[in-house]
Amino acid sequence: MGDQRFQEINRAAWIGIFFNILLTIVKGIVGFWANSRALIAEAAHSAADLVGSLTVYFGIRVAKRPPDPEHPYGHGKAEIVASFIVAVLLSMVGVEIARGSFQALFDKLEPPGISAAVVAFLSILVKEILYRYTYRVGKRQNSQATVAHAYEHRADVFATIAALVGILGAVLSRYIGVPELVYLDPIAGMGVSFFVFWMAYRLAREAIYNLLDPVLLPKEAQELVDAARQVAGVLDIDNLRARQHGHYVIVDVKISVDPHITVEEGHRIGKQVKRTLLDRFDHVEDVFVHVNPYDGKILQGK
Repeated sequence: MGDQRFQEINRAAWIGIFFNILLTIVKGIVGFWANSRALIAEAAHSAADLVGSLTVYFGIRVAKRPPDPEHPYGHGKAEIVASFIVAVLLSMVGVEIARGSFQALFDKLEPPGISAAVVAFLSILVKEILYRYTYRVGKRQNSQATVAHAYEHRADVFATIAALVGILGAVLSRYIGVPELVYLDPIAGMGVSFFVFWMAYRLAREAIYNLLDPVLLPKEAQELVDAARQVAGVLDIDNLRARQHGHYVIVDVKISVDPHITVEEGHRIGKQVKRTLLDRFDHVEDVFVHVNPYDGKILQGK
């Protein structure tokens, strides 16, 4: 992981941490003061986002570590683990939000204050800006943890919209003489939990998929095959697999060379293939080359 990549995604993580701290405090205080179950649920959601932001930050720091004897392929999967932890945290918060909001349906409620709606609206604006910024950073730097962080912000946007609708409906009950509308506030809290669960499911599904070492699709790997085939002395590419390991890939390639050259010459060609793939493709972290004798056809399993 280059220093520039680390600095950019590290900055995105810290920006998320700062605003999640701010929103957790503001939503919590105003939620209690304005008597809004939906905004209190949103405060809990922002608190979970804060923990998620910290998880992403530490995951990124671990992923930056170079390979060592216990992790010869590097620590790239730390970002994927971080995104999975974020998904678990979101699901736990979703349970608590749903439970608290459901219980509130059986309590005698008072309409929330209009300040709760103001805070919810401002939160939507802040989180949408954070989502767009963080998502661009995550995609540009191929960081799944940062993309997961962005999805947290987007989940907060949709959840807060649901909360805002419920808060406004409950506030209206005070002016139009329909007291039942006050229950829109805890119902909105339950809507928040739905968005949280959905986002947790998406993050967990993607993290599990990437933890299973998926290989690049043939179309994605073709440029690697073409580059290796252009190396002088390579007569054919018998097989090439590029497996994802976090934000980078590990390449295993079998090449065919003239069977009459020396072992040293074959080794030199293999080293040139490795150097070519590492130099030309930023997402390639390591290359393992196996040299086969060329016999005029594609050689498999040798």
